[in-house]
Amino acid sequence: MSANDLAVVILAAGKGTRLKSSLAKVLHRAGGRSLVDQVVRACAPLRAKRTVAVVGHQSEQVAAAVEPLDVQAVLQQPQNGTGHAMQVARRTLGNAKIALVLPGDAPLIRTETLKALVAAHRAGNAAATLLTAVLADPSGYGRIVRKSGASVSAIVEESQLTAEQQELNEINSSIYCFTLAKLWPALARVKPNNKHRELYLTDAIAVLAASGETVLAQVAADSREVLGCNTRADLAEVDRIFRERKRGELMDAGVSFQLPETVLVDPDVVAGEDTVIEPGVQLLGKTRIGARCTIRTGSVLSDATVGDGVTVEPHCVVAQSRLDDGVIIGPFARLRPDNHLKAGAKVGNFVELKKSVLGEGTKAMHLSYLGDARIGTKSNIGAGTITCNYDGFHKYPTMIGNRVFVGSDSTLVAPVRLADGAYIAAGSTITDNVPPDSLGIARGRQVTKRGWAAKKRRELAAAELPKRAKKKKSARKKAQRKPKRRSR
Repeated sequence: MSANDLAVVILAAGKGTRLKSSLAKVLHRAGGRSLVDQVVRACAPLRAKRTVAVVGHQSEQVAAAVEPLDVQAVLQQPQNGTGHAMQVARRTLGNAKIALVLPGDAPLIRTETLKALVAAHRAGNAAATLLTAVLADPSGYGRIVRKSGASVSAIVEESQLTAEQQELNEINSSIYCFTLAKLWPALARVKPNNKHRELYLTDAIAVLAASGETVLAQVAADSREVLGCNTRADLAEVDRIFRERKRGELMDAGVSFQLPETVLVDPDVVAGEDTVIEPGVQLLGKTRIGARCTIRTGSVLSDATVGDGVTVEPHCVVAQSRLDDGVIIGPFARLRPDNHLKAGAKVGNFVELKKSVLGEGTKAMHLSYLGDARIGTKSNIGAGTITCNYDGFHKYPTMIGNRVFVGSDSTLVAPVRLADGAYIAAGSTITDNVPPDSLGIARGRQVTKRGWAAKKRRELAAAELPKRAKKKKSARKKAQRKPKRRSR
């Protein structure tokens, strides 16, 4: 389809008062992106000559959101209705002949539906073509009144429906395709005869239909595509549909979900065949998961890169980190940004990593913090190990070689290097480098005093005897002071 004469206009100037928010309506998020971002992405494959966003409320923030997507922002100030918005965009549209007009808060629209709308407009040589939907409950929407077949005679607001029109259930989506040479004269004839004193595109369509111009309607195959986001409930419903679509896409690619409705998946997430996602998982950002992985209940992965055959046990948090093939982490592991776990590495329960590399086959299984650490292959990090990487002013690295054994409850004060094959005795505080195949010990020497405990218990027991005797004597005196009852 040639797009040399097509322009896209996204109406993104509104406040969204019913959302009860200080944030511009189109900047609210659903399905992992802002509403206007979703609309722009649906339009991008049309390859229009230009795409324009008409901005108003919080114009700078909205413009900043769309301009990286190759969209030109045009300011509408004041915001005097959808018809006025098109007039504001007119100069920017240049010599485009056809304009596809969409609200910035209808994010569920699909590219295929938009292509079909433009194709129908071209085929019918229409002045305007409306995207409509058929709803079981059309309450709150303007209704489409048809002449015959695909031809439209009017859009009637709900408050103005006649008794005969009350049964109509085809609604206006506010998504239009216009032949601009027909639209501009019609807009010039529109008057702001409404309580808001604004110019509406629906009035321009009425002018076109009354003038004998061809106005067509194309029904959306899925009525959910035209859902707007006027309330928080609308936002939640649109988000649910987006997530449902994404899960369906991954299941079609060979991913298994247990209780899929409980899993949150962002739009850019990728997962390989035979990967299993358990309930309550969140896969966020640009997370990429390989084949034959298991992501267990309650884990959150954000911008993570996961190889094949990886197991993420329950309730782990992984952010901007890489897990190579065969890695196992958790349960309750936390990987802060910039970690790399090489093939076969294992991180166990209540282990926290930050900017660290674990070599192939290396294990850190219990209750440890490893920050700014680089660890070689097949090393073992004992329970309770801490890398002290921060002195209050700067961060320092800890370098641990291959086949190093770090005993439990060790503290490694950076900068420090443990060379290949080194052993660290449990409970040590290591402040100096440990050479290859050496034992590092940094703790007080144990002293054992035979019989000390028994002697101590005897001393304590002897000290208790006078106290017990004193208590008994006090109790006897108290009993003697009690008055005797008088006989009656």
